[in-house]
Amino acid sequence: MNPYFLFIIGLVTLVIGAELLVRGSSRLAASFGVPPLVIGLTIVAIGTASPEIAVSVQAATSGQADLTLGNVLGSNIFNILFILGFTALISPIVIAEQLIRKEAPLMLGISVLVFLMAFDSNLGIIDGTLLLFGFITYIVFAIQQSRKENKKVQQEYADAFGEKQPRSQKNIFINILLILIGLGLLVQGSTWLVDSAIDIAKILGVSELVIGLTIVAVGTSLPEVATSVIAALKGESDIAVGNAVGSNIFNLLGVLGLGAIVSPGGINVAEKVLTFDLPVMVFVALVTLPVFYIDNRISRLEGGLLLAYYVMYVTYIMIRSTQSAVLPFMALFVAMFVPVTFFILVIIAFRSKRTKRG
Repeated sequence: MNPYFLFIIGLVTLVIGAELLVRGSSRLAASFGVPPLVIGLTIVAIGTASPEIAVSVQAATSGQADLTLGNVLGSNIFNILFILGFTALISPIVIAEQLIRKEAPLMLGISVLVFLMAFDSNLGIIDGTLLLFGFITYIVFAIQQSRKENKKVQQEYADAFGEKQPRSQKNIFINILLILIGLGLLVQGSTWLVDSAIDIAKILGVSELVIGLTIVAVGTSLPEVATSVIAALKGESDIAVGNAVGSNIFNLLGVLGLGAIVSPGGINVAEKVLTFDLPVMVFVALVTLPVFYIDNRISRLEGGLLLAYYVMYVTYIMIRSTQSAVLPFMALFVAMFVPVTFFILVIIAFRSKRTKRG
């Protein structure tokens, strides 16, 4: 079968599987009285990240660790730069105080931790176990924090995930069936996606890492795109931003952790990943702090800036894969543009807060 067609089929299967998994598990949880906020922060967040989990585990167990690493790094960069950027262009996003004080710094801290773990050019079973333990700890933390959320945030999640579900044997059976079908589609879709991605990389003459950082990462992030855009259109900005930030934390702790554990010999980290892609992921996490801090919102201008970053990043890695003669000039441009932009954001943030106090 044509690898491009197989890739699309695999992607569609993944998205449908994720949707069935989220629908079945969230309805099952609701029928047992689980609060909507907990459902949104845990079950739905994990469900929307399930394509990344399925693809990364399939790639890791098949010995394609570059796809696992590329999928996680590419998804995290895409979630912040593209999803939040695009969502802010639709409607400026108001940032909840908890995201500024807790989740965004936590995402940055975990990004730095993964960067440090990768310094020996390998993410092994010990690294994976630590990350997976952190994932479980984060889930417990999210549930505890949900009890302290203000009424506005709780109402947003109630509107989105608070559909009443009667606890009948028929409903329980149907929801369990949806979960099982969703899991089956995720497994099959991830197999098709990984196999076709390897073939596409060979056809295009690029590495599996590049395919993982781009089309695989974008494809597996489609549930997050849908969730964030729909939330933004409904004015549920807490869900839109929380979905992207929470997904990044899940990717690093859960997806990468699990991938490092099941991958034979661990996940090898190439030098170009260590010197560019990982630092970019850390920078993307870092740039959220001044962006979120400025007026506690992401304006359309800032959204456009995030999108420009993403276009620049994808352009650079595609040029890097072809070893083009313009690569040194592109690298110099990126090296100058990134710190200058971040410095400007920091200045705007402090001026904004000073103006409010005045």
